[in-house]
Amino acid sequence: MNSKKYYIIAGEASGDLHGGNLITALRQKDSNAQFRFWGGDRMKEAAGENGTMVRHIRDLAIMGFIEVISHLGTVLGNISFCKKDILAFNPDVVVFIDYPGFNLKIAKFTHQHGFRNIYYISPQIWAWKKGRLRPMRRDIDKLCYILPTEQKFYKPGVMPQAVYVGHPLLDEVERYHNSSNGNSLISNDSSQSKTVAILPGSRKMELGRMLPVMLKVAARHPEYNFVVAGMSLIGEEFYRKYIPRNASNIDIIFDRTYDILASSYAALVCSGTATLETALFKVPQVVCYQCNKLSAGIARILIGDSIKYISLVNLIADSPVVTELIQSDFNVDRLDAEFMKICGDSRKHIFDGYAEVERLLGGKGASSRTAEIIASY
Repeated sequence: MNSKKYYIIAGEASGDLHGGNLITALRQKDSNAQFRFWGGDRMKEAAGENGTMVRHIRDLAIMGFIEVISHLGTVLGNISFCKKDILAFNPDVVVFIDYPGFNLKIAKFTHQHGFRNIYYISPQIWAWKKGRLRPMRRDIDKLCYILPTEQKFYKPGVMPQAVYVGHPLLDEVERYHNSSNGNSLISNDSSQSKTVAILPGSRKMELGRMLPVMLKVAARHPEYNFVVAGMSLIGEEFYRKYIPRNASNIDIIFDRTYDILASSYAALVCSGTATLETALFKVPQVVCYQCNKLSAGIARILIGDSIKYISLVNLIADSPVVTELIQSDFNVDRLDAEFMKICGDSRKHIFDGYAEVERLLGGKGASSRTAEIIASY
């Protein structure tokens, strides 16, 4: 069998995680496969000498209507470059991982030029921008979606090329627990202060809004040890400017989010993939999110009343398993009150909800199933 050439585009930390696992699964089917990709360190490690990174996710993570407009020149420049780069590489297949604002524009281009397009981790068009469905039917050869709730939306008559592959985080968390590196950082024995994880997001714009409020709550509770899950690609200096120098119960650990979660009694989490990761580690959490007011207003108009929740945990369960503090609700007093609940009476309710979420996610093997679909093209 001739080795294939794969062009893969991921634009965020979660996409890099899933892209890395996907590349690993593809290499198991074709050890000589060649990869050219937009991603991060996980994808780079998985591809090894068989891969070339085009752009790093640290330069790509822009979220929000106003934020995108303010970086429009960069975004348009990346789109133009990506199109030329794909033509030069001439891959057998182009794989898009989430990141819809960018990827759907590229998918239209690659479809027009006769490339095979696979979309892994569907854009949340079921929540908003349902107008994207028609161009996706036209441009995407196969759509691999990962949320059981999406099965109601992607009915055969709606998008016949859509297939449910399961959620890749089940494999990732199991791999962590089975590995020799799966060790807790801190003991949570009753004789010691309990550890609370702070997961403030993966983009600088999120961090600037989320982390200061979360740290103010931490300052109110010297009886707990708070550990910020940092990302080295953002840089230590960026985090340190928000952490008070005299804060004896606040620490920061880089690139070891799963180690932190494995050690934690509770968590304060920015909405995103991290909410589901926290649930799979069985850590009670408060989900938080705040963005530019104008961006939030536009999103509210587009979404309307069709979506009740923002966190993956609540979306999958279709019930309020965890509390969500959004926009003006995300403030020090509200977050402090909800934090005390997850350290007390609400823990059993959350644990029961987590069990239901894991049941709904189904079995493991999402990365290998997706790799099989891609390889068949």
